[in-house]
Amino acid sequence: MANKIERVQTGVRLEKNVLKVMKALAAHLEIGLGDLIEGIVLHSFEGKAPFSPETLDFIETIRKAYGLELTAADSHKLEE
Repeated sequence: MANKIERVQTGVRLEKNVLKVMKALAAHLEIGLGDLIEGIVLHSFEGKAPFSPETLDFIETIRKAYGLELTAADSHKLEE
């Protein structure tokens, strides 16, 4: 039985290539971008990895294709 939830519309600013990779991943997984973000966050809140090794391989391929060089280490040092 699914949990009943209420979703709200939000405006979120993301780095351009991060968004490209996220959209490609969501399409690959056949889910919406919002569902992808929710899944990543819910896994992170529990200290769990959100992706299988196969999905991580796909992400790496897409990162290279879109020129995404940022890593987690960069996350608190980004400037516009």
